[in-house]
Amino acid sequence: MAEAETPTPTVTASLSLSQLLERGWRELREVEASTEALNSQPLQDKIRRGLDLLNEARAGAQQLHLFSRNEELEEVASGDLKFFLLPALLAALTLKLNTPSKRMDQLQAAHTYFLDFLRSCKDYKIGTFHLPQPRVDSRTEEGTEQAVSAPSQPDLIGMATHRQAKIARYKQKMEAEKKLSTIAELVQSGKAEEEQVREFYLLHIKKWIITSLDETESIDQEMEILRSREAMKQTGESSQPRRQPRPAMKPFVLIRDSAQANVFGRGYPSLPTMTVDDWYRQHQRHGVLPDQGLAQKAVDLTDEEAQRAEQEKKVEEDDETSLQKAREWDEWKDMNRRGFGNRQNMG
Repeated sequence: MAEAETPTPTVTASLSLSQLLERGWRELREVEASTEALNSQPLQDKIRRGLDLLNEARAGAQQLHLFSRNEELEEVASGDLKFFLLPALLAALTLKLNTPSKRMDQLQAAHTYFLDFLRSCKDYKIGTFHLPQPRVDSRTEEGTEQAVSAPSQPDLIGMATHRQAKIARYKQKMEAEKKLSTIAELVQSGKAEEEQVREFYLLHIKKWIITSLDETESIDQEMEILRSREAMKQTGESSQPRRQPRPAMKPFVLIRDSAQANVFGRGYPSLPTMTVDDWYRQHQRHGVLPDQGLAQKAVDLTDEEAQRAEQEKKVEEDDETSLQKAREWDEWKDMNRRGFGNRQNMG
């Protein structure tokens, strides 16, 4: 039996939990501030590196049991408050992964991270908010066809309330960022007092609560779109009729003349051959050659032009017979009024 290989120590093995968190958080900030395309390889490598750092920090925090539902927020040390952010940071980095084939799994993982973060904040009564309710897929319920055929009216009051809540959250987020900008330098330089450090991380937690609420809503919408797209794809594949393959055309070999066939052979005995002359005569019999009918058309045109010229000649020469008939008809009309000699219906 082969001996198990001992794993090589990683660079992160010598880092503390705080250093792991700070480095993973820094990777997220650099990704968000980057101007490169999100699907570029350097950014994707940075995202995965940040996920590894944060996952290792979260595993260490769970082993130390830093948080408990039985304690109050005041009992948590100021330096430990930042570890509340681990699930939210993991969710934000997970959403930035560019793996289209695993997008649904990534969305579900990010949704779970955000909910875990929000539940922890709810347990410690950080902020005032409602946990997102799980969205029910309407296609799994009974009576889906009736719901599709008769859509419900939009809840205008609910929509207005939702809009006001989003506006309020946005204002709270802007206020938190404004306060953070005033004490960030002190905390990062290590000159801040404990109260300032505590306020710094609590502001970050409140800011990420707002981000988590907005992101879970966006995740629900994207997951619904992906499910609808997958359902349409499966429906299209099942309803699309299979096309019958076309029958193969019988090939033939066109040779220059019969002598060539006799000398060189047909090449493939199973294939029929035809000379150029045979092909021409066959198409001539069916009248499909492009030059057929041109001679007859030319003859017809010649006869028509000859008749037209003859008529014009008669008119020009003032045919005596035609002129005499016209004169006699005019004289008769002058001598006999209209209806003369008609004795019908006179009693």
